[in-house]
Amino acid sequence: MKLDKINKKILNLLQENTSITNAELAETLKLPATTVFDRVKKLEQNGIIAKKVALVNPEKIGKETIAFVTLSLNGHSAENVKKFWKAIENIPEILECYHVSGESDFILKVIVENVRAYEKFLLEKLTAIENIGKINTSFVMSTIKYQTKIPV
Repeated sequence: MKLDKINKKILNLLQENTSITNAELAETLKLPATTVFDRVKKLEQNGIIAKKVALVNPEKIGKETIAFVTLSLNGHSAENVKKFWKAIENIPEILECYHVSGESDFILKVIVENVRAYEKFLLEKLTAIENIGKINTSFVMSTIKYQTKIPV
């Protein structure tokens, strides 16, 4: 699917405010509501809009500790990597997981209430996963930039 100027504007507007109505989108873009509705549906059908979410302020719900965890697996076969992926899928504290190049195999973004909760997560969940070798944790002291909007 080609992203023309209008589609890019739609994507930018929806990334800034997912609760904007179709009528508001149409008014902002100076287009008929049906045209905008059809474009948004096509963006969704083509997987360009993956889903619409509400961003929660972690501090307001008591999740004040963010850690970036780098880890390496002991064995690097495709089967071991897939087992690791499957093991972390249902661990809610892991917000993001990236398979990376370099010294580590994976980088995880983990969110918990505090350092004691992180220790429990580490001992009871992360190290319980088979085939994990080295683990290194860096705690976030402050967030300088946090952005979910992807430049279009």
